[in-house]
Amino acid sequence: MSQTLDDVLSANQHYAENFGDKGALPLPPGRRFAILTCMDARLDPAKYAGLAEGDAHVIRNAGGRASDDAIRSLVISHKLLGTLEYFVVHHSDCGMLLFSDDIISGLLEKSLDTAVIDENGWRDVGHGPGSAAGRYVKWLTIGDPHQAVVDDVRRIREHPLVAPEIPIHGYIYDVKTGRLMEVPSAREAGRPRL
Repeated sequence: MSQTLDDVLSANQHYAENFGDKGALPLPPGRRFAILTCMDARLDPAKYAGLAEGDAHVIRNAGGRASDDAIRSLVISHKLLGTLEYFVVHHSDCGMLLFSDDIISGLLEKSLDTAVIDENGWRDVGHGPGSAAGRYVKWLTIGDPHQAVVDDVRRIREHPLVAPEIPIHGYIYDVKTGRLMEVPSAREAGRPRL
Protein backbone atom coordinates (compact mmCIF):
# COMPACT_ATOMS: atom_id res chain seq x y z
CA MET A 1 0.00 0.00 0.00
CA SER A 2 1.07 3.59 -0.58
CA GLN A 3 1.67 6.07 2.23
CA THR A 4 -1.15 8.20 0.85
CA LEU A 5 -3.58 5.26 1.03
CA ASP A 6 -2.43 4.46 4.58
CA ASP A 7 -2.95 8.09 5.62
CA VAL A 8 -6.43 8.27 4.09
CA LEU A 9 -7.56 5.00 5.68
CA SER A 10 -6.15 6.06 9.06
CA ALA A 11 -7.94 9.42 8.86
CA ASN A 12 -11.16 7.64 7.89
CA GLN A 13 -10.86 5.28 10.85
CA HIS A 14 -10.56 8.29 13.19
CA TYR A 15 -13.48 10.03 11.45
CA ALA A 16 -15.72 6.96 11.68
CA GLU A 17 -14.94 6.55 15.39
CA ASN A 18 -16.30 10.06 16.00
CA PHE A 19 -19.13 9.92 13.44
CA GLY A 20 -21.87 10.31 16.05
CA ASP A 21 -25.40 10.74 14.72
CA LYS A 22 -24.43 12.00 11.24
CA GLY A 23 -25.88 8.79 9.80
CA ALA A 24 -29.30 10.22 10.57
CA LEU A 25 -28.84 13.29 8.34
CA PRO A 26 -31.59 13.54 5.69
CA LEU A 27 -30.75 13.13 2.02
CA PRO A 28 -31.85 16.64 0.93
CA PRO A 29 -29.39 19.38 1.88
CA GLY A 30 -30.59 21.24 4.96
CA ARG A 31 -29.77 24.75 3.75
CA ARG A 32 -31.25 24.02 0.30
CA PHE A 33 -28.51 25.38 -1.96
CA ALA A 34 -25.77 24.04 -4.20
CA ILE A 35 -22.28 25.34 -4.92
CA LEU A 36 -20.44 24.72 -8.19
CA THR A 37 -16.76 25.36 -7.58
CA CYS A 38 -13.22 24.39 -8.58
CA MET A 39 -11.43 21.25 -7.48
CA ASP A 40 -8.39 23.33 -6.42
CA ALA A 41 -7.12 21.98 -3.09
CA ARG A 42 -6.81 25.52 -1.66
CA LEU A 43 -10.61 25.91 -1.68
CA ASP A 44 -12.61 24.49 1.19
CA PRO A 45 -16.29 25.26 0.50
CA ALA A 46 -17.26 24.03 3.95
CA LYS A 47 -15.11 26.75 5.46
CA TYR A 48 -15.63 29.63 3.02
CA ALA A 49 -19.41 29.10 2.98
CA GLY A 50 -19.85 28.03 6.60
CA LEU A 51 -21.10 24.53 5.82
CA ALA A 52 -21.55 21.52 8.03
CA GLU A 53 -22.27 18.01 6.79
CA GLY A 54 -25.76 17.85 5.37
CA ASP A 55 -26.03 21.59 4.63
CA ALA A 56 -25.51 21.91 0.86
CA HIS A 57 -24.50 20.15 -2.32
CA VAL A 58 -20.97 20.90 -3.50
CA ILE A 59 -20.16 20.09 -7.13
CA ARG A 60 -16.49 20.36 -8.05
CA ASN A 61 -14.54 20.16 -11.28
CA ALA A 62 -11.47 21.76 -12.86
CA GLY A 63 -12.26 25.49 -12.92
CA GLY A 64 -15.73 25.16 -11.37
CA ARG A 65 -17.13 25.24 -14.90
CA ALA A 66 -20.77 24.76 -15.91
CA SER A 67 -20.05 21.62 -17.90
CA ASP A 68 -22.85 19.28 -18.99
CA ASP A 69 -22.10 17.05 -16.02
CA ALA A 70 -22.13 19.96 -13.54
CA ILE A 71 -25.51 21.09 -14.88
CA ARG A 72 -26.77 17.50 -14.63
CA SER A 73 -25.87 17.54 -10.93
CA LEU A 74 -27.47 20.96 -10.36
CA VAL A 75 -30.69 19.84 -12.03
CA ILE A 76 -30.83 16.69 -9.87
CA SER A 77 -30.05 18.83 -6.82
CA HIS A 78 -33.14 20.96 -7.46
CA LYS A 79 -35.58 18.55 -9.07
CA LEU A 80 -35.10 15.61 -6.73
CA LEU A 81 -33.53 17.09 -3.61
CA GLY A 82 -35.11 20.52 -3.30
CA THR A 83 -32.28 23.01 -3.58
CA LEU A 84 -33.55 26.52 -4.26
CA GLU A 85 -30.38 28.50 -4.99
CA TYR A 86 -27.10 27.99 -6.85
CA PHE A 87 -23.67 29.54 -6.35
CA VAL A 88 -20.93 29.51 -9.02
CA VAL A 89 -17.60 30.10 -7.29
CA HIS A 90 -14.40 30.36 -9.32
CA HIS A 91 -11.16 31.60 -7.73
CA SER A 92 -8.08 33.74 -8.19
CA ASP A 93 -4.83 32.14 -9.35
CA CYS A 94 -6.69 29.29 -11.05
CA GLY A 95 -4.63 26.70 -12.92
CA MET A 96 -7.21 26.76 -15.73
CA LEU A 97 -5.74 30.14 -16.71
CA LEU A 98 -2.35 28.56 -17.41
CA PHE A 99 -3.09 26.58 -20.55
CA SER A 100 -5.30 26.32 -23.61
CA ASP A 101 -7.03 23.38 -25.24
CA ASP A 102 -4.16 23.18 -27.76
CA ILE A 103 -1.51 23.12 -25.03
CA ILE A 104 -3.04 20.29 -23.00
CA SER A 105 -3.93 18.30 -26.12
CA GLY A 106 -0.37 18.65 -27.42
CA LEU A 107 1.10 17.56 -24.08
CA LEU A 108 -1.18 14.52 -23.97
CA GLU A 109 -0.16 13.53 -27.49
CA LYS A 110 3.43 13.18 -26.28
CA SER A 111 2.78 11.23 -23.06
CA LEU A 112 0.25 10.71 -20.30
CA ASP A 113 2.82 11.50 -17.59
CA THR A 114 2.69 14.72 -15.54
CA ALA A 115 4.03 17.74 -17.45
CA VAL A 116 6.02 20.62 -15.94
CA ILE A 117 5.77 24.38 -16.28
CA ASP A 118 8.65 26.83 -16.09
CA GLU A 119 9.53 30.29 -17.41
CA ASN A 120 9.21 28.92 -20.95
CA GLY A 121 5.73 27.48 -20.43
CA TRP A 122 4.49 23.91 -20.32
CA ARG A 123 6.63 21.02 -21.50
CA ASP A 124 6.27 17.29 -21.48
CA VAL A 125 8.96 15.35 -19.64
CA GLY A 126 7.25 11.96 -19.76
CA HIS A 127 7.87 8.91 -21.82
CA GLY A 128 5.23 8.06 -24.39
CA PRO A 129 3.05 6.85 -25.65
CA GLY A 130 0.53 9.61 -25.49
CA SER A 131 -2.83 9.90 -27.18
CA ALA A 132 -4.46 12.25 -29.67
CA ALA A 133 -7.81 11.73 -27.88
CA GLY A 134 -7.29 15.03 -26.05
CA ARG A 135 -7.99 16.88 -29.29
CA TYR A 136 -11.65 15.82 -28.99
CA VAL A 137 -12.14 17.14 -25.45
CA LYS A 138 -13.45 20.62 -24.65
CA TRP A 139 -11.20 21.44 -21.66
CA LEU A 140 -13.16 24.58 -20.59
CA THR A 141 -10.03 26.60 -19.91
CA ILE A 142 -10.32 30.16 -18.61
CA GLY A 143 -9.12 33.35 -20.31
CA ASP A 144 -10.82 36.08 -18.27
CA PRO A 145 -11.80 34.89 -14.75
CA HIS A 146 -14.67 37.37 -14.31
CA GLN A 147 -16.11 36.62 -17.74
CA ALA A 148 -15.85 32.89 -17.07
CA VAL A 149 -18.07 33.30 -13.99
CA VAL A 150 -20.60 35.30 -16.03
CA ASP A 151 -20.48 32.73 -18.85
CA ASP A 152 -21.08 29.85 -16.44
CA VAL A 153 -23.90 31.62 -14.60
CA ARG A 154 -25.49 32.48 -17.95
CA ARG A 155 -25.08 28.91 -19.25
CA ILE A 156 -26.85 27.53 -16.18
CA ARG A 157 -29.55 30.22 -16.29
CA GLU A 158 -30.31 29.55 -19.98
CA HIS A 159 -30.30 25.77 -19.72
CA PRO A 160 -33.78 24.44 -20.55
CA LEU A 161 -33.72 22.02 -17.58
CA VAL A 162 -32.89 24.66 -14.96
CA ALA A 163 -35.96 26.03 -13.21
CA PRO A 164 -36.31 29.74 -14.04
CA GLU A 165 -37.08 30.76 -10.44
CA ILE A 166 -33.69 29.62 -9.08
CA PRO A 167 -31.32 32.51 -8.29
CA ILE A 168 -27.77 31.86 -9.50
CA HIS A 169 -24.97 33.81 -7.81
CA GLY A 170 -21.49 34.33 -9.25
CA TYR A 171 -18.38 34.85 -7.12
CA ILE A 172 -14.61 34.64 -7.22
CA TYR A 173 -12.85 33.29 -4.14
CA ASP A 174 -9.58 35.11 -3.40
CA VAL A 175 -6.99 32.47 -2.49
CA LYS A 176 -4.82 35.13 -0.79
CA THR A 177 -7.52 36.50 1.57
CA GLY A 178 -10.23 33.81 1.76
CA ARG A 179 -12.90 36.32 0.71
CA LEU A 180 -15.72 35.74 -1.74
CA MET A 181 -15.98 38.63 -4.20
CA GLU A 182 -19.19 39.03 -6.18
CA VAL A 183 -18.91 39.34 -9.95
CA PRO A 184 -21.44 42.18 -10.50
CA SER A 185 -22.31 41.31 -14.09
CA ALA A 186 -23.11 37.75 -12.97
CA ARG A 187 -25.88 39.14 -10.74
CA GLU A 188 -27.96 40.18 -13.75
CA ALA A 189 -27.16 36.99 -15.67
CA GLY A 190 -28.30 34.86 -12.74
CA ARG A 191 -31.50 36.66 -11.78
CA PRO A 192 -34.54 34.43 -11.51
CA ARG A 193 -36.84 34.56 -14.49
CA LEU A 194 -40.38 34.41 -13.25
